[in-house]
Amino acid sequence: MSYGAAPGLQQAVFQHLTGTPALVGVATYDAVPPNATGTFILIGPEEARDQSDKSGAGAEHQLVISVITDATGFLSIKTIAADISDALISAPLTLVRGQLVSLYFLRASARRIEEGETRRIDLTFRARIQL
Repeated sequence: MSYGAAPGLQQAVFQHLTGTPALVGVATYDAVPPNATGTFILIGPEEARDQSDKSGAGAEHQLVISVITDATGFLSIKTIAADISDALISAPLTLVRGQLVSLYFLRASARRIEEGETRRIDLTFRARIQL
């Protein structure tokens, strides 16, 4: 197994999300910006597991993409989360290393953080990459 496809997967996801018309105007980051306010998308934690088999080397990446806001209510970020999910499901992402075999939605978690003033939805996707 190799973690070598991880940077390319993150880069491809970032490019796809920032190029998705429904997400125009929503900033996308890979680290929470200092003094963050408003609504933004965060490409966050990732876990990778070996998925090599007799056909060759491979890896499964579970990638978390979050929508975070200080706006009141969940509706606005649920809409953004749905747009992210729609944009990524079966997206034809091109990686700089390896080939994306599949990209599936796995789960979502919506919650309040920081004593209820900030809302966050974490979307987890499973990407299968052939190396």
